[in-house]
Amino acid sequence: QRRGHGTGVTTIRMAHLELIITTPEREVLRRPVESLSVPTVDGEITVLPQHVPLTAVLKAGEMIIRHDGKAEPYAIGGGFIEVQPNKVVILADTAEHVVEIDEQRVQEAIARAEKTKQEMSKEHVDYARMAAKLERDLARLRVVKKHRSHTQPHIGP
Repeated sequence: QRRGHGTGVTTIRMAHLELIITTPEREVLRRPVESLSVPTVDGEITVLPQHVPLTAVLKAGEMIIRHDGKAEPYAIGGGFIEVQPNKVVILADTAEHVVEIDEQRVQEAIARAEKTKQEMSKEHVDYARMAAKLERDLARLRVVKKHRSHTQPHIGP
């Protein structure tokens, strides 16, 4: 978007999307962003300003939000995304910035869930819930391992 300032100087302003991410527990984020990439059941999508409207089902995985020239990684545990030309709403089962994830606790939760899942029959009423939780925790662990390879959280493209 070009804007004149009455001085003969033209500056370029990056177009933004209004992004809102909520979970059943809290509003995770509300801010203008340049773009975001999310895992859907049909594959990863990247949303830019003026994107065609769509709704999609999200799966557990890594979400990257780009703003101010930085890329911020989040672990998302599934949910839904609604895209409008200048607004994106994500209703997520879980969503955490990589710095919020405690790797040790996630590994312990995965070990407990795998043990419980092995002891359960597939017909057990909680089997699907346990499998979904395990999938979310494995996604959290992948995101934290990918972005915590340095002492500082990964912030970059």
